[in-house]
Amino acid sequence: MARLAQTAGLTDIQTEILSTVRSFVDKEIIPHATALEHADTYPQDIVDGMKEMGLFGLMIPEEYGGLGESLLTYALVVEEIARGWMSVSGVINTHFIVAYMLRQHGTQAQKEKYLPRMATGETRGSFSMSEPDLGSDVAAIKTRAKQDGDDYVIDGAKMWLTNGGTSNLTAVLVKTDEGAERPHQNLTTFLVEKPTGYGEVAPGLIVPGKIDKMGYKGVDTTELVFKDHRISGEQILGGERGKGFAHMMDGVEVGRVNVAARACGIAIRAFELGVEYAQQRSTFGKPIVQHQAIAFKIAEMATKVEAAHLMMVNAARLKDRGERNDVEAGMAKMLASEYCKEVTEEAFRIHGGYGYSKEYEIERLMREAPFLLIGEGTSEIQKTIISRGLLRDYKLR
Repeated sequence: MARLAQTAGLTDIQTEILSTVRSFVDKEIIPHATALEHADTYPQDIVDGMKEMGLFGLMIPEEYGGLGESLLTYALVVEEIARGWMSVSGVINTHFIVAYMLRQHGTQAQKEKYLPRMATGETRGSFSMSEPDLGSDVAAIKTRAKQDGDDYVIDGAKMWLTNGGTSNLTAVLVKTDEGAERPHQNLTTFLVEKPTGYGEVAPGLIVPGKIDKMGYKGVDTTELVFKDHRISGEQILGGERGKGFAHMMDGVEVGRVNVAARACGIAIRAFELGVEYAQQRSTFGKPIVQHQAIAFKIAEMATKVEAAHLMMVNAARLKDRGERNDVEAGMAKMLASEYCKEVTEEAFRIHGGYGYSKEYEIERLMREAPFLLIGEGTSEIQKTIISRGLLRDYKLR
């Protein structure tokens, strides 16, 4: 039993789920991840295996055919999957954000329509806030939906959709004319149904193709272009215009816990690879792990893995209790992503020249870890969120 990243107080069901997922990762993901990643091949067999295990319905309530598990269970599952290959965790991440938003904010009709099919993986979700000219300034969104009778017509371009080509339900944040002074109160979330694939997948709805990336391969990342795309007003999440920013931010808090969990998973795998190699590689007549310089690296890496895991677990448990966790989720995401980069780099250094070879797994992790510094908000954005939250509590009266 590994000593690091253990979680106290889990139920028997949680323990059984995690044991099953870890076995799946060790047998079905790790042995194939490097080859699939180098070929930038979508991991269909692995995705089918996750469907059979019920992972697409992990957090969806039992009444809609899901397992009804907590955010903590989901985060720990993501940690295990990312330990095998981060791209696989990306396949389910945006799916769960959309399912969570539907669960929390959808109308009863929307829940009944989508959640049962999302639980089985028949309907796969993706999530779209960003735009080509838009970074972290979400309130500056330009993609617009104009009302035309009971329908809306959407024009604009969205960017960085994970699962953009393989999903068939996308939660899209757009601008609507609410007349509010505060920009974020003029934003609305639409549930856009679409066929899978690339090109003009529906009238006025274009998925141009996969974006070629440094890492995070296998999973498809795309743009989404709207040109007079007509959509029913029934597709507004929760039936509420002007609430899109609040809906999305609620989903992003779940996403930040997810990114923290992914960072923990990669860091755990980097530590495993580093400590294993350090015991196998010898210099000056002894394994390099017996050199103090390497032993100290191992100690620092393990401490960072443990700290990140504990912060991620705390953020998930707060959300599960219904408490505000924006500060804690921001802290967990920032710390875990930064530590992931550092732990991965140290494991790379331990491997020496071999770490630069594509034959070694650590080379892939070195290209994957930087993505987590950006996904769901940069460290600078997390610092802004954290400081604002702290000043709510520590403001001088």
